[in-house]
Amino acid sequence: MSLYPFVLEMKKLLSSLDSCLEKAVVDAEARKYEVDVLLGCRLSPDMFPLARQIQSTCDQAKYAVGRTTGREIPSHPDTEKTVAELRTRIKTVQTYLNDFSEADFSGIAERTVTTPRWEGKKMTATGYFIEHALPNFFFHLSMSYAILRHNGVDVGKKDYLGVLPFIAS
Repeated sequence: MSLYPFVLEMKKLLSSLDSCLEKAVVDAEARKYEVDVLLGCRLSPDMFPLARQIQSTCDQAKYAVGRTTGREIPSHPDTEKTVAELRTRIKTVQTYLNDFSEADFSGIAERTVTTPRWEGKKMTATGYFIEHALPNFFFHLSMSYAILRHNGVDVGKKDYLGVLPFIAS
């Protein structure tokens, strides 16, 4: 099973997230509020605010490919304070993902992954990617979208899904 198609989907959905943030900028200009106020918004008191949701979405994408391939993962200190800075982070992670190819995932069946939070436990690289990183990526992406929508930004399912690869009939 190749994991590379999932990398392509994460890259596409990061573009969708960036487009949703652009819509937030347009919404803020139209409704005359400071767009960066959205970064502190959350759906529930015990959930991450929008800024952290976006950072986590980016982190899960880079962790998924870096940990499963054994390649170095770029560090991001989570210091973004503006929508513009978060959009730059998204683009940085997309650039990182662009450096991967199908060949980077060969031999993945023999690899394992662990994280400091797992206290010595490990998973197969495929299991980690499919059962941990991918669901976390989609969770934080969905929460980012939901926070924007909840706060009145005009985003819908098409914005979340992004450009679909229709074929000519």
